Amino acid sequence: MDEDAREQALLTAVTTEHFVLQTSRSATIAESVGRATIFMSMLSAALIGLGFVSSSGHLLKPYLGAVLPTLVISGLLTFVRLVQSMVENTLDIQRIQRIRAWYHRRYAGDQDFFADAVVGGGGMETVWAAVGSRPGRGQMLLTTAAFVGAVNALLIGLGATLLSGLGAASPGLAIGIGVVVAFAAFAVQVAYINRASISIGG
Repeated sequence: MDEDAREQALLTAVTTEHFVLQTSRSATIAESVGRATIFMSMLSAALIGLGFVSSSGHLLKPYLGAVLPTLVISGLLTFVRLVQSMVENTLDIQRIQRIRAWYHRRYAGDQDFFADAVVGGGGMETVWAAVGSRPGRGQMLLTTAAFVGAVNALLIGLGATLLSGLGAASPGLAIGIGVVVAFAAFAVQVAYINRASISIGG
């Protein structure tokens, strides 16, 4: 194979890989939106159901006892998958940026086409440049996973409040326990997100 044919074959392969990675990103984002939407729809339906049973004191506790664990489990499973999707999406962006950096070095010459792909020498710096964000772990709090994690924390805190209220705890103490548990649950989920981001060089 002569040099021109080799160059053309490489360009075709790289272009195909670029397309495949972009398609993978689109599928990952669509899945994340779908999962988050399903979870929030379940939560909305549960709140509507709560409105119907709230006037019946004998139905309220059984309803919450059945619905809250279901929501918490569904929320945690959704959260874990959203974190996985975040990692997959970030890895796809990194690979796309490597390809764009190759385009820049090979073909751009003195033009600034694909210049963002060579910011900071590659790695996560190019990912932040691709999505228009500033580097930092605080950006992880703006993800769909963190949003679902916050809802999970509220549900877990609510469960802790209700369980404390069933015991001998006063209403004020039960609410305090729920708040502490909610913050702790959110902190654990944020730590999970940060750990996942470390695994991809974030």
